[in-house]
Amino acid sequence: MPKQLFLILTLLVGLTFAAGCSKSSDPSTIKIGLAGVQTGNDAMLGKSMVEGSAIALDEWNAKGGILGKKLEAISVDDEGNSEKAVNVANDLVAKGVVAVLGHFNSSCTIPTMRIYNESKILQITPGSTNTKITQEGIPTLFRVVGRDAQQAEVNVNYLFDTLGLRKLAVIHNSTSWGEGIAKEVADLWKKKGGEVVEFSGINEADRDFSANIATIKSKGAQALFGGLMYAQSGPLINKMRKDGLEIPFAGGDGSFDPALITAAGDYATNVFLTFGPDMESKPEARPFYEKYRARYGREPGPYAIYGYAAAQVLLTAMEKAASTDAAKVAEVMHKDTFQTAMGEIAFDEKGDLRKTYFVIWTVKDKKFVVLQQ
Repeated sequence: MPKQLFLILTLLVGLTFAAGCSKSSDPSTIKIGLAGVQTGNDAMLGKSMVEGSAIALDEWNAKGGILGKKLEAISVDDEGNSEKAVNVANDLVAKGVVAVLGHFNSSCTIPTMRIYNESKILQITPGSTNTKITQEGIPTLFRVVGRDAQQAEVNVNYLFDTLGLRKLAVIHNSTSWGEGIAKEVADLWKKKGGEVVEFSGINEADRDFSANIATIKSKGAQALFGGLMYAQSGPLINKMRKDGLEIPFAGGDGSFDPALITAAGDYATNVFLTFGPDMESKPEARPFYEKYRARYGREPGPYAIYGYAAAQVLLTAMEKAASTDAAKVAEVMHKDTFQTAMGEIAFDEKGDLRKTYFVIWTVKDKKFVVLQQ
């Protein structure tokens, strides 16, 4: 054989082998990606979400796994950054995951959901609420949390109808989630006949809110809605009260973390946030909370049980489908109702929950309590 031909054939064989190995083909385990922010400002929410999913996978492994195979969790940290999320998504594809539980931030789910769809990987996000996510028509994409349009409605109805307010200021963190929910709130407020006296975006890193508070005061706002994560909401509330601005502060699920109360301190008053109901009061949820505390030695974050329930749904659907094929599992998920630690979960044709659970929470004695169930 001529030397040049031999070299060409060798190169072709090497390329073929490399292509075949680019996606893990280890048949001994079923690989599940656990993707979310685990470092940085939003880590308290994302990390506990991932940990909740991990507990569910371990429970199923203790029962023998699925389809005669053990489950292998591949946990990745997207740092709450959209570019990093794309990188870890591609890494999960290369490692041969059959499904992904994640991401947490909407700004990370939006650019990655197309990657998973193109790779025929089923995805359930336990925490991304941006309304646009399930409007893409991806049949293998689901979420076990409601949409921003739904929590915006709960928030607006409370401020407008219950408190009787008419002038609203809105501030957001300029992310897909923050700006998205802020627009939902502003639009609903105007539809009800209210006035949005201020609508502005800030940087996620901003911590000096003096100018924003002065503007809100000067425009006569009767309430402030913040499309902000807890790392900004807490310091903002603290500064508002110190500057004599006592109007209600309202926010979405991104602000719902005990760190908000810590940062606001004694000034955590007149605060109203939308989140799911008190899950720990549900009998079916208590075993999960006990396991979480025993395993990690600390209190679970608000989204821990959402990560757990998402995994429960996924694994139950795989078992019923007798397959890890995304289309077959999705078919089961679209038509069945699942019993989870959060209660019954069922999905509509878009992959959204058929029933949502947003309620109003407030702060009392430095703890979150349900105000309006």
